[in-house]
Amino acid sequence: MTDSDINEQPAPEAGPDIEAAADAILKLAAENAELKDRALRTLAEMENLRKRTEKEVADSRAYAVTSFARDLLTVADNLSRALGSVPEGEDNAALKALTEGVGLTHRELESVLAKHGVAKVDPQPGERFDPNLHQAMFEVPDPSQPNGSVVQVVQPGFTISGRLLRPAMVGVSKGGPKPEAGLDRKA
Repeated sequence: MTDSDINEQPAPEAGPDIEAAADAILKLAAENAELKDRALRTLAEMENLRKRTEKEVADSRAYAVTSFARDLLTVADNLSRALGSVPEGEDNAALKALTEGVGLTHRELESVLAKHGVAKVDPQPGERFDPNLHQAMFEVPDPSQPNGSVVQVVQPGFTISGRLLRPAMVGVSKGGPKPEAGLDRKA
């Protein structure tokens, strides 16, 4: 056989074997793309789950003491009332010592609450009423105060890690001038 004989031979025809191989390659390529897409989606879902779990764990840590802190607030309130009921200018040494001890206990309790993320919400008179932090207990007709501003604080409120634990109970002015637009509550 010479070179000219080889060149003159007809080219092999695309037979059933080549077509079957091409079909198999196309099927494998489609399956590969589908599996790659599934793998990417699974990785994305796992990443989202990881982030969500991290957030839930952080929230759980931050708010784990919520019910316990809420129960301790009544103790703090009672200590405040005890300190407020002592008459000013009393010369009794035993009463002074008791008052001092109750005051130290009250400050220590507030310190421990603050250490665990519990912060006091103590609105000042004249501050604008904020329904997210305050609970209106009564209205006071006072034309000298802007309508809807805090006039009296009945009980301070508390937040835990920025979330409201108990609203501040306040008296709100009624009948005064409308509050100026754009005024936010005092920081």
